[in-house]
Amino acid sequence: MTTTPPGGPRIAQVGAVSLGTPDLEKSLHFFRDLLGMEEVERIGDTSYLRGYQELKHHSLVLFSSAEAVVDSYSFRVARPQDVELFHQQLIAQEVEAVELPSGHQAGRGTATRFLLPHSEHPFELYYDIDAPQAPEEIRSKLPSNSSRRRGLGVRRIDHFNVQAAPEHLGAAEGWLRESFGFKRREFVHVPEANNMLVASWLSVTPQVHDLAIAVSADGKNAQMHHVAFNLENHSDVLVAADVLRDHDVTFDLGPGKHGVSQAMYLYLRDPGSGHRVELYAGSYHIFDPDWKALEWTPAMEWGATWYGDPLEIGPDSSMMSSTNSSPLASVLEKGTAKS
Repeated sequence: MTTTPPGGPRIAQVGAVSLGTPDLEKSLHFFRDLLGMEEVERIGDTSYLRGYQELKHHSLVLFSSAEAVVDSYSFRVARPQDVELFHQQLIAQEVEAVELPSGHQAGRGTATRFLLPHSEHPFELYYDIDAPQAPEEIRSKLPSNSSRRRGLGVRRIDHFNVQAAPEHLGAAEGWLRESFGFKRREFVHVPEANNMLVASWLSVTPQVHDLAIAVSADGKNAQMHHVAFNLENHSDVLVAADVLRDHDVTFDLGPGKHGVSQAMYLYLRDPGSGHRVELYAGSYHIFDPDWKALEWTPAMEWGATWYGDPLEIGPDSSMMSSTNSSPLASVLEKGTAKS
């Protein structure tokens, strides 16, 4: 397996998720009006949104779709040339990759798209992205904020949590670390089963995880468990629970606190699509260059939930499939990826 060389291309941060929704207006009401995200631009049946502390064009794309699907998970790379360097690296590894033109997503430059080896999640890598000012009527006086805090105060996208079939999880997680430079921060394994990997929390930033990958309980590949959006503090999660319950938003779990990451959480369903969303606050940051990944086993049941309802992964816990085993070309158009 080819590893990322010193000085080679690097992933810088989580960029955006692109979600298909059967009811665009209901999804917009959830993300824009309740969670407080800014709708930066709308083109036809596609809307681009960001949190109030995101200066770039968008971190969430919502588009009208007959079914709830995940079109792509995007990551921003560290340098402009890294888009092409990663594309070359993928081709050298015999991973099929497609170069996307500027404007494939509004406000964004060229990108490389591919299916994550072994797990088949659709990833996109980009660098160039616009940084538009918010309309004056919602613009913040703080230069580090794109807009004033509104609604429940979503600050930014936080992380992706994806799932893979048990027989592919270990290889997919290893590829992310060896080829893309993700660092394993915490993980769950089963010592009695040849140290079989169950879940791994990975990051390229000081966060505990920018990307988590875990076993799909129903054995499917290419599943999304949730996308997480960041709130400022623990009390914001409790306020969100109170407000959203009054708006008949479906809760999956929480509020509670994770053992892994030590973050406060609330798992919800977007009313327009059913996509699972986590509202996430707290956690800790890792600055040690010699950090040793923290080891958990299934017997350490407080890992998923330090307090709150026990986190149970049932057959429907990974409802939204990002893609099946179709060729890459078939997932380049929105709405073609199905479970």
